[in-house]
Amino acid sequence: MKAWKWSGVAGVLLLLVGCGGSEDADSASDDTQRLGGVAQPQPQPTAPPAPEVAPFDEAVAIDISARLRSDRRLLVEGTTNLPDTTRLQVLVEREVSGVRWQERTEVEGGRFAAGPFGPGSGLPDGGYRITVNMPAVSVQVPEVRARLGEQGEYLSGPLVQESRHGLGRVISASERFLVGSQPRRTTDQVEVQSLE
Repeated sequence: MKAWKWSGVAGVLLLLVGCGGSEDADSASDDTQRLGGVAQPQPQPTAPPAPEVAPFDEAVAIDISARLRSDRRLLVEGTTNLPDTTRLQVLVEREVSGVRWQERTEVEGGRFAAGPFGPGSGLPDGGYRITVNMPAVSVQVPEVRARLGEQGEYLSGPLVQESRHGLGRVISASERFLVGSQPRRTTDQVEVQSLE
């Protein structure tokens, strides 16, 4: 009987030792370390700080030019002092009918380009309004947001205005472009006389 009791006690001890070892291994997670029997959190790696970027501290300038291709479609090009990778939207609208064409582009090396604009048959003669908009800073890439401010607070100049949707400051520049010849119109009272 003694032999049975002794082997039963030895089995229970082995069982407890086996459980204790695996419990310690399981309870220590990947981000803790045991010191003196007490779990200590491991220091978490921190993200490197974002590089300091100088805020945009000059008045926004956008110069728009356009040229008519041989197929009578319009190419819009321009220069700006906005940071590279700034997203822009170029809109061309026919003044008489209000028909619009638009395209997204971005600044590269202080320049931007978009187009060609117009139907495959070419643009009819008449006046066209070319508008270059910079959408809200919230849709810009992080590098541009850092330069312009999260709400565009570093933007200044006559082209800068508050967004209609409360998304901070936006930019809009506009130019008129004439395709073909358009007769001058006058609203003055004119008397026509015949020569004899």
